[in-house]
Amino acid sequence: MSILQFSNGMISVDTARGSVVSMTVGTKTLLMTESPLFRFCVRCPDAHAEVFSSVSGTLCDAKIHETALTLSYRFGASGMTVTLSMITADGALNVYVTARNTGENMIEWIEVMPLILPSLRGEGGALNGEMLYPYNEGAIVDSVQMRQASGLGSIEPEYPSRGSYLIFPNMICSQMMAYLYDGDDGRAALYLGAHDASRGVKGIDFNSAKGGVEMIFRCFCGVDYGADYEAGFPFVIKPVSGDWEAAAEVYRTWFEENLPKRLAKIADNKTLPDWYEDNPFVISYPVRGIHDMDIPMNPNGLYPYTNGLPLIDEIAEKTDARLLVLLMHWEGTAPWAPPYVWPPYGDPDNFDEYLEALHARGHMLGVYCSGFGYTINSNLVDYNCAEAYEKNGLEAGMCAAPNGEISISRICIGQRSGYDICPASELGKSILADAYLPLLTSKVDYAQILDQNHGGGQYFCYSKEHGHAPAPGPWMTENMQNLLGEWNDTAGQILLGCESAAAEPFIGNLLFSDNRFPLCYLIGRPVPLYAYFYHEYVRNFMGNQICCPFPTTMDTLCYRLGYSFSIGDCMTVVLCPDGALMHSWGTRDFVHAPDKEKALAFVARMMKFYREEAKPFLYNGRMIEGLPVECGLAPFGHNLPEILSSAWEADGKRVQILINAFDEDITCKVGGKEVTVPAGNVICIDLQ
Repeated sequence: MSILQFSNGMISVDTARGSVVSMTVGTKTLLMTESPLFRFCVRCPDAHAEVFSSVSGTLCDAKIHETALTLSYRFGASGMTVTLSMITADGALNVYVTARNTGENMIEWIEVMPLILPSLRGEGGALNGEMLYPYNEGAIVDSVQMRQASGLGSIEPEYPSRGSYLIFPNMICSQMMAYLYDGDDGRAALYLGAHDASRGVKGIDFNSAKGGVEMIFRCFCGVDYGADYEAGFPFVIKPVSGDWEAAAEVYRTWFEENLPKRLAKIADNKTLPDWYEDNPFVISYPVRGIHDMDIPMNPNGLYPYTNGLPLIDEIAEKTDARLLVLLMHWEGTAPWAPPYVWPPYGDPDNFDEYLEALHARGHMLGVYCSGFGYTINSNLVDYNCAEAYEKNGLEAGMCAAPNGEISISRICIGQRSGYDICPASELGKSILADAYLPLLTSKVDYAQILDQNHGGGQYFCYSKEHGHAPAPGPWMTENMQNLLGEWNDTAGQILLGCESAAAEPFIGNLLFSDNRFPLCYLIGRPVPLYAYFYHEYVRNFMGNQICCPFPTTMDTLCYRLGYSFSIGDCMTVVLCPDGALMHSWGTRDFVHAPDKEKALAFVARMMKFYREEAKPFLYNGRMIEGLPVECGLAPFGHNLPEILSSAWEADGKRVQILINAFDEDITCKVGGKEVTVPAGNVICIDLQ
């Protein structure tokens, strides 16, 4: 038995058995049951996969010191010898892993320190545990069962990919998570992070296990058959005192010393268009149909494109805002049927006329695209590419399974059927270049070019013919950075984005994206973890709010607008073809539509506040931990505060912003002092 101490924590390892047997921080016992030091998956040349655990290995070497422990375990049949090094430094436990391969198999992934911690609050955990999780924009989850029931729970990543896999860099934006709990002196956190400057592909997840919650950090190795693997970065475990911001600070400190490619602070970024700092109000709507899967998908009242101008003029006048009009179902082929989108649907000349009219008014035009799918057949309109796919041998550019087979995509199967393009293959790159070059050289201002590619990442591919490693790994991140960099250079002032905010390695490429924080309501409650890490480098917009779980019978739009504004993102509304506001994209309840006049008046007040007081903070300020706010709960569930709050630092000043999205004045306590926030308005408190 070996013991390592770090900060006020201690971990005990059974070296012979290959397991962690206890872990404490202060007086709190954090390990619920014996946990393996690691698990890994071996893929055989015939595509068969087998998972091994450290407890099934044979200890073949051990180096034990007071502040370090290096253990090697042999797994004879697999051909693998895995070495784990645990080093204490700066109050943290740093864990490194390597694998030596003497056989013909491949190490596909390895999970480091899958610790089983006390159950979460929702499952009756004794420490009132919660997970700080970098899902989408960031969430605090207090029930594994609730997350699993939402449809957004833990799913084993596999080929063909799903958009909702809990993978970094995709729907998981950062390489960390933290277990929040009741410590000896108030709230505390156990921080877990992969400090990987290459930002390789990882499964970052948690799930119920043996009376607790298991922490999962799966590193996809991306090596060839018969090759060794060396992570080259530490997996960091560090106890900290405080709430979620204290845990986030550990990762932010590392991130700021290890910035990804092309990333610069907004204040230093000379490539940004002038509209970026004007806090544009995003107006989204379809020009065909009302929903994603309307059949037939016919033009609506906002087509031809110039039919939208009276509505745009009305909204601009009532909000005193610069607008970014973001079109859906505009593609000249079929809605959500990538990769071919250009020319625009119907009358391209009218599209150009609309764009020029918007520019003349000082507004911008953007379009949704749909990522890396190759559509064989649209389910919505008469559009089919099967003949071209077969004739041109395009199968060679598609993502492949471990056995080399090409399977139908799982992405947006209601709208289309087809395959997933591998953008690391030469043919895949060629297909995407042919499809998107006309868009990238157009006069539009913004393209959400990777809708469906959450976070901007690509899908799993195991092909042995594409020139990349025959399994997921760091090559995927590097390939996407290079591909997006080429697109950026071609697009110039056209900003690009993705569905969900861009994952960390792609922020420098995707500088304006669809931050759909309502997805976090389905698994817990949103917290601005993304803004806390990255707001000085990027800002996003509120998105079309699809899957918002708030009751459509209640007008919750101002609350959601206020939340987005408070975290420094640009507000968004979705229009119906008749000019009314949708509750959110996908809504079919038009009887209880949001109050349009109230929403636009609320936006106008936020815009005025931005221009007169908040711009230094909400444009490119640094989010900080604010004073505690004591107030009631919002009336639509999810345990949300009725007062929205965020704190910022900029130009040597520190402020806290408070927003009341409701119809009556609200008096709350901020840091113990009473403050009244007027109805439907915002105030700023000096924290100096």
